[in-house]
Amino acid sequence: MAVDVILFFAIYSFLGWVMETLFASMEHRKFINRGFLKGPFTPIYGFGGIIIVSYFNWSPFFLEDKSLLLMINLIVSILLVTILEFVTGFVLEKIFHEKWWDYSYNFLNIKGYICIKYSMLWGMLAFALIQIVHPIIINLTRTIPVQFKEYVAIIFVVCFIIDTIKSIVDILDLRKTILLYSELSVHVYKNKIIKYKRIFLAFPKLLFLNAGIINRDVRRILNGRVDKIKTEFKNKFYT
Repeated sequence: MAVDVILFFAIYSFLGWVMETLFASMEHRKFINRGFLKGPFTPIYGFGGIIIVSYFNWSPFFLEDKSLLLMINLIVSILLVTILEFVTGFVLEKIFHEKWWDYSYNFLNIKGYICIKYSMLWGMLAFALIQIVHPIIINLTRTIPVQFKEYVAIIFVVCFIIDTIKSIVDILDLRKTILLYSELSVHVYKNKIIKYKRIFLAFPKLLFLNAGIINRDVRRILNGRVDKIKTEFKNKFYT
């Protein structure tokens, strides 16, 4: 049922966002919206969840040896999420001319998009999704009235489309700002970098764009902005 697929996509996108955001926030000791979108959704996890669920629903493997079947399904799960991550990383770099994440320094990586360490991790998470999480989600969604699910699905799709369009526009504007920095005044350039601070925090690899260029270094601009806010805060409350 299409409505259920939309709900599954929304749920897994949200759960992925929660996981990524918690990890990034704990690592940096401050809240970081770790996602491409402004809303609490990370689409790659939604797509990954749907792909994995679809595979297990239509799996061509029927073996009496349950251990062998389990191993095959685990390997396929690893391959599917690895392909998804590779394609996503490749497309983002083609659009932005910069890697949004980079595994180049990790063992057994391919062009920095994927590596064995994270492929194993995502594969195991995907397998856990099928074995543990998805059955729970199915039981929960079955308790929701069909008409209410339809309303929720429609609201999600509308909000998701709006958020996606707005985020893509922001990314393309940021890309233009980074690539054509010499055509912008320092004031306009800095304001745009500060405007898109969330994107840089979500994807720290982007902080190295225009590194070392006087008045155009993204890290220096954002660090300067933070220092300025701290100074203003101290002056306001401690003077």
